[in-house]
Amino acid sequence: MVRRLTVLALLFALGLPAQAAPSYPPLFGSAETPSQNLRLFTKWTGVLERHALEKRLEDTPCSEGPFNKCFLQKWKHYLGEIQNHSALDKLREVNRFANHAPYITDPVNYGVADYWATPRQFLSKDGDCEDYAITKFYSLLTLGFPGDQMRVVVLNDLNLRIAHAVLVVYVDGVAWLLDNQIRDVVRADKVRHYRAIYSVNETTWWLHRY
Repeated sequence: MVRRLTVLALLFALGLPAQAAPSYPPLFGSAETPSQNLRLFTKWTGVLERHALEKRLEDTPCSEGPFNKCFLQKWKHYLGEIQNHSALDKLREVNRFANHAPYITDPVNYGVADYWATPRQFLSKDGDCEDYAITKFYSLLTLGFPGDQMRVVVLNDLNLRIAHAVLVVYVDGVAWLLDNQIRDVVRADKVRHYRAIYSVNETTWWLHRY
């Protein structure tokens, strides 16, 4: 489950505007304010730090057994198989691959209200909305997509009236939505029931206001 940060807390975290953030059409009709101060987003920065440590395990020899299912090695092998696909086909494949995992809430999976998992944790334990988005983010990063053209977006789902998280990827200036609630990859500007709260990547975050 995504924890919603208050607007005041987000404004406090803004700090100095990002100097080199690419300019794209605002997401879901919002007004966007960028910042490179990630200090408020400890769950996200924790993922960045843990994944950096876990990444070396992708190349570790693995013998599959009852307690080791070689999740990282299979993931890396799969990404290698789609490396030569077109950009949009990569989005579709990565979205399908991640969405195949069962949805499990954080209280059940980790015993806490809100936990952001690395790809290694998601591949072995499944997860909830932000965990799908994070694994898609790192999958596409491995496939060569620039990190500054992707964002994990925390938003309000106006239909379900809950907080939700998705991945948005920009290809040729178009924002594409990779969502565990939507089977296919769709253009973000075609989705009307989402209102972004904040979005974040490895270097920058954006506050969205309406």
